[in-house]
Amino acid sequence: MFRFDVETILKFGARIMIIFMVIPLHEFAHAWSANKMGDPTPRAQNRLNLNPFNHIDPIGALMIFFCGFGWGKPVQVNPNYFKKRKKGNALCSAAGPIANLIAALFGVMIYKVLYYACVKNYSDGLYWVTVLFYYFVIINIGLAVFNLIPIPPLDGSGILSYFTSYRVDRKIQQYSFYIMIGFVLLVFSGLLNGPLNWIDGKVFWLMDKLTFWLDPILKSIFKI
Repeated sequence: MFRFDVETILKFGARIMIIFMVIPLHEFAHAWSANKMGDPTPRAQNRLNLNPFNHIDPIGALMIFFCGFGWGKPVQVNPNYFKKRKKGNALCSAAGPIANLIAALFGVMIYKVLYYACVKNYSDGLYWVTVLFYYFVIINIGLAVFNLIPIPPLDGSGILSYFTSYRVDRKIQQYSFYIMIGFVLLVFSGLLNGPLNWIDGKVFWLMDKLTFWLDPILKSIFKI
């Protein structure tokens, strides 16, 4: 049962931000990279934009809203247009999670600005906006890490295909439905929660270190 306190409401608010801002960015990144490598399919299907209604999958959006992870409408790509099919497919697959990580990195910087502002001049409103951006960062990292799992139809499987032979790729494709069903059962069993949360935490730690230069600047600005 959900507790409808302010923090829970903000958590769902962050998920709405993900659905209408980050999912379009994720799918646009796939479309943009495919288009850059010569595939006209995303442009023909009107996916080279950030209009959320062109990228949202209703079931995937509901999963994000209620569970914290989900998916957008997959961008259809034809690897036959790529000069190097395996490399192009891997780069196109990686573009989505990279977009999530970039969004998370910018989210960390905004979070730090809000955090130091809140330390200097605390207010309930500023505190809750800070919490909102914290959830925004965490969910973005979670989506990136989750999508990098090398299981079809997740993006990680496209990246993995760069390192495997066509024979292995055909076998994975042949059994993809059963692999996906097994993976879904594994996700809902909760067995992946520990490892995924550990990775998410390490990625957050890395982003905090990458933005270390911002801390002394903000401390100086806010005279903390």
